Amino acid sequence: MNILLVSANTFTEPYPVYPLGLDYVAGSIPGRHRVTVIDMNDTNGPQGLAAAVRTASPDLVGLSLRNIDNTDVTSSEGFIPGYGELMRAIRGATPSPVVLGGCAFTLFPDALLRELGAEYGIVGEGERFAALLEAIEGGSDPGTIPGIAIPGSPAAVPPPWDGPVRRRFDPGAAHIGYYLKRGGMLNLQSKRGCPHRCIYCTYPHIEGSGLRLFPPEEVAETALALQRAGARYLFVTDAVFNCHPDHSEAVAEAFIRSGLSIPWGAYFSPAAQRGGVFELMKRAGLTHVEFGTESLSDTMLHNYGKPFGVEEALRAHHDAVSAGLHVAHFMLLGGPGEDESTVDETLSVAEGLPRTVLFFFCGIRIYPNTRLHEIALGEGQIGRDDDLLYPLFYRSGRISHDRIIERVRERAGGRTNWVFAAGGETMNRALKKMHRRGHTGPLWEYLVQ
Repeated sequence: MNILLVSANTFTEPYPVYPLGLDYVAGSIPGRHRVTVIDMNDTNGPQGLAAAVRTASPDLVGLSLRNIDNTDVTSSEGFIPGYGELMRAIRGATPSPVVLGGCAFTLFPDALLRELGAEYGIVGEGERFAALLEAIEGGSDPGTIPGIAIPGSPAAVPPPWDGPVRRRFDPGAAHIGYYLKRGGMLNLQSKRGCPHRCIYCTYPHIEGSGLRLFPPEEVAETALALQRAGARYLFVTDAVFNCHPDHSEAVAEAFIRSGLSIPWGAYFSPAAQRGGVFELMKRAGLTHVEFGTESLSDTMLHNYGKPFGVEEALRAHHDAVSAGLHVAHFMLLGGPGEDESTVDETLSVAEGLPRTVLFFFCGIRIYPNTRLHEIALGEGQIGRDDDLLYPLFYRSGRISHDRIIERVRERAGGRTNWVFAAGGETMNRALKKMHRRGHTGPLWEYLVQ
């Protein structure tokens, strides 16, 4: 069969994100099928997509949906209308069936099948695409396959994928040039799943709560392949890179042995670290540490279900900075129990953090299948029938979003290293300008104070 895979994501703040998931979907498809990838970041809108679909003449179209919205309470932007435009472009160019997938689809499978009018969907990991192909070729009912959603039949999240995981990275693919010209950032995974129980997070639902570790040597081989393709920076997309210390250290050691020479970054938890781990990571090429800290109030860390306290977060910060790494903390204010005192506690501690950037998100998007969803239901903030497909945010009964933003601005005192959300259009323009001038990577380190 002739398979067309489309990455729908065009959200590039703070920087464009390479469609890693489609590499894994392509890697799951048997070699007898022809696979073409279209990236909407590198395509001229719906009209360009329609032309590309006509050229590809596919027997089956896979449409990958990465995000539902921008998760920013101050400038909420939903992406469903844009996905609808892409579906109409596809429908106008081919009568072939469409398969929806991606993280956004796994969160809202029934609603998105209904909203976009696709024939099939893949809930969970995209490697199930191969089973769908086999069913279609064999004339069997795809709806009987775990993880394959069809209209009118309630979709359930299947167990995490336990079959082979193969990434098909094509260094000659046209869309790779888009990312190489805009910061040179490509990405890779070293594991799937997240064992943490943060009340707002969708990772355990999407990838599972058990860890599936990729062999470190294979991760290093992939990193080298990306470097040879022209990548000048790598981002490891694991939910939390250091949640399995033995494995993350083994990956770093494999990078060293492989001779990887480009810098990389990852999401880290500021939980207790083994001595010397950040020095090892730096030798392996790590330059940017992005801590999912969320709060610097022990009360709020407990309420969020975080596996660390303020003391551990401060120690992790010190260790990373002492190792000579660029450090950022992501703060999520306004959750259950947040009040003026916990906000001020976080801001007071943050003022004492040296050599860092702080990204403040004020308001937490409510997603189904999270503890926060149940909390919001119990408090009467939402109802069972509320459509979470369109952005709804949890609101603390003790302090408003506006007051939180006001307090952050008051305490920021003009600091350029205190950033709201992803920085907005001003930062987006500045990053694009720096990328055009040849700068590499996320670039938030230029804000460090």
